Amino acid sequence: MEALAAALAAGLLLVLAAAPAGADTDSADAAALGNLYTSWNSPSQLAGWSAGGGDPCGAAWQGVTCSGAGVTEIKLPGIGLDGSLGYELSNLFSLKTLDLSNNNLHGSVPYQLPPNLTYLNLASNNFSGNLPYSITNMASIEYLNLSHNSLSNQMGDLFGNLNALSELDVSFNKLTGDLPNSMGSLSNLSSLYMQNNQFTGSVNVLRGLSPALNTLDIANNNFSGWIPKEFSSIPDLSLEGNSFANGPAPPPPPFMPPPPQRPRNRPKHPQGQGDAPKGSESPTIQSDKKQGLGTGLLVGIIAGSIVSALCVLLLLVCCMRNVQKRKDDASSETKDFVDPLTVNIERASSRETPEQTLQDSSIAAVKLPQPEKMTPERVYGKNGSMRKTKVPITATPYTVASLQVATNSFCQDSLLGEGSLGRVYKADFSNGKVLAVKKIDSAALSLQEEDNFLEAVSSMSRLRHPNIVPLTGYCVEHGQRLLVYEYIGNGTLHDMLHFTDEMSRKLTWNIRVRIALGTARALE
Repeated sequence: MEALAAALAAGLLLVLAAAPAGADTDSADAAALGNLYTSWNSPSQLAGWSAGGGDPCGAAWQGVTCSGAGVTEIKLPGIGLDGSLGYELSNLFSLKTLDLSNNNLHGSVPYQLPPNLTYLNLASNNFSGNLPYSITNMASIEYLNLSHNSLSNQMGDLFGNLNALSELDVSFNKLTGDLPNSMGSLSNLSSLYMQNNQFTGSVNVLRGLSPALNTLDIANNNFSGWIPKEFSSIPDLSLEGNSFANGPAPPPPPFMPPPPQRPRNRPKHPQGQGDAPKGSESPTIQSDKKQGLGTGLLVGIIAGSIVSALCVLLLLVCCMRNVQKRKDDASSETKDFVDPLTVNIERASSRETPEQTLQDSSIAAVKLPQPEKMTPERVYGKNGSMRKTKVPITATPYTVASLQVATNSFCQDSLLGEGSLGRVYKADFSNGKVLAVKKIDSAALSLQEEDNFLEAVSSMSRLRHPNIVPLTGYCVEHGQRLLVYEYIGNGTLHDMLHFTDEMSRKLTWNIRVRIALGTARALE
């Protein structure tokens, strides 16, 4: 028995000695690679790979490198892989390098990627969709290449935590929109390739990258504005194929005395409660002083501050489509003007001539005929039902009752602002949605404007522009005229400029120029 035991022990030692070190691959890693193999339609060119798990580290699967039981590298460029990236990549916690470039992979880039990657190359495939949000959690990534694919839509704010990133390549895709603010935090970026996309807006967010940036290629996009002077220090710079203004940004204007200040004892509004000065026509609230004033905040300010102007302009345009020109000397004159915060409609005096009105109007002076008498049948039809517009309205119709409940019967506590067209109220709906409701005073509209209200709503509901808050709903019931907008909670531009010294100092000259350009684009 002792001899048998000794022989068995010796055999066991021989077996253990023959087993390669680290042969047992982490089960999660093995399952993730098996899922990849299946997602690639089990390609025969991958030596050693199998769909049933197996031992990638011990069996030396093609293109796989391990450290201990963990898979640290997958390098399979240009071998004709076809399929998607599966759904288990996020389980590869030890993976540092993933190179699947120059294949025929398609679909979207998975929402979850290996969290500890330092090198990711998915270039020259057929990926579509947007960049996944999981990129924001890849704090160790140093090289990210997604070029020569079919990625589209606007890039999100994904780059705030990527302080180690040194090379980013998203060139030759179909990416659109303005550059995200978080790109300005890529302090270690040395090479940035974004050429041959459809990016728009300015490139000021990149100006702070110039000390470390050696290569910047943003050619063949739709960028506009001025070229930051900091770009002159970048050795390898490509800007052609855009719509940049010639020369540097204009210098700040000469010093002007500040405008008269409002009384210091004006009513204070509690932070976060959605209140704004009553002079505000735009559905905005007082800004949160604890937040920084990034470009995204400015975009919200721009959009909120001009939405009322757009409503008035579109309302007048729609009204004019159905109006016949009459030679009536007693016709009324409409003059619109935009102040820093509100939009007002003033009726020109009958003593003014049409020529004077045209010269004095800031935006438009429109000659309207004498209105016909308004009757209930003209508005609601003979059967009392709401008249249907000939043009479809894409905004959601609301009942007066639902808006009364959401605004607490349009109480003073829900009031956001007041202007010449009426008051704006904060509306809290039972499903958690928060909107802004503009209750238009019927006395502010002429009879033609009132009669063509639905045509105006139809035009506004179909308008989409990055600098304009979209119209989401409307109500035409029981003689009421109400417009429903997205709720903008970033405060008013006027208060930022004149009543908050800290915020005003952050509005540099270039930022103010961008605000003016954004407002002009919206009005245009």
